[in-house]
Amino acid sequence: MSINTPKEIATLAIQAGIAKNRLSIPTLFILGVMAGAFIATGFLLDIHVIGTMPAEWGSFAGFVGAAVFPVGLIMTVLAGGELLTGNMLLLPLARFAGGISTMGVIRNWLWVTLANFVGSLAVAYFFGHMLGLTEGAFLGKTVAIAQAKMNADFLHAFVSGIGCNWLVCLGVWIAFASKDVVGKVVGMWFPVMAFVAIGFQHVVANMFIIPAAIFAGQATWAQCLPNLVAVFLGNAVGGAGFVGLAYFLAYRPASAQATADLASALQKTQADLAPTTPTLKAVND
Repeated sequence: MSINTPKEIATLAIQAGIAKNRLSIPTLFILGVMAGAFIATGFLLDIHVIGTMPAEWGSFAGFVGAAVFPVGLIMTVLAGGELLTGNMLLLPLARFAGGISTMGVIRNWLWVTLANFVGSLAVAYFFGHMLGLTEGAFLGKTVAIAQAKMNADFLHAFVSGIGCNWLVCLGVWIAFASKDVVGKVVGMWFPVMAFVAIGFQHVVANMFIIPAAIFAGQATWAQCLPNLVAVFLGNAVGGAGFVGLAYFLAYRPASAQATADLASALQKTQADLAPTTPTLKAVND
């Protein structure tokens, strides 16, 4: 078949979670910085597309911006990156299957959160502030988006975070279904476009847009932190619970040992074929 079935996806996702748990801290940090920068770049593109659109376009302008935002997740998955919101699906799923420890999940989330923040902050400062790409003609849109996120109370930001990562992790899940690049891109694009168009909150995206407003003198770090905490928790529930746990209970994928054996077999097969047949790397996030 040209696609993996949902039950096969569950096994592949557990395998990916186990592999991520084995990454060294320097590797996690480097890939995490890159993923944070990728997501921030997608948001920056969104702002530039919608920032100067006429008000008469109404919600269509938002749809156009949402249509380009997924480039961040696409780059993360296909180029390689460690994204917190995707890992909120893959690491817990591996934990549910008994393949990794709870401390392994915490270790990964801790380092990836820090690295994603560094990558997002770098884009916000160097591209957004220093180059003025979130200021000038785009300042109004930047501040409006940031203020809308910060003005949400804890409960609303939390629930919005659940909705966001439910869709983002479904995009990651669907990407596992495809065995070719085009299928992975299409599979990720629709759910990510949907969360942006709806207006749900993504903790890594917020690590870009709120600091961009702060660097422009339009917000404070004291306003930023409560939002990031609420959205982080919501994203964790959306990814680990509404996707990871739900599919684990539905499909009861193979045991961790069987999954590890499958991973070893796949790696050996790929190594044997590497000199003659290029292989498409499995979804990273």
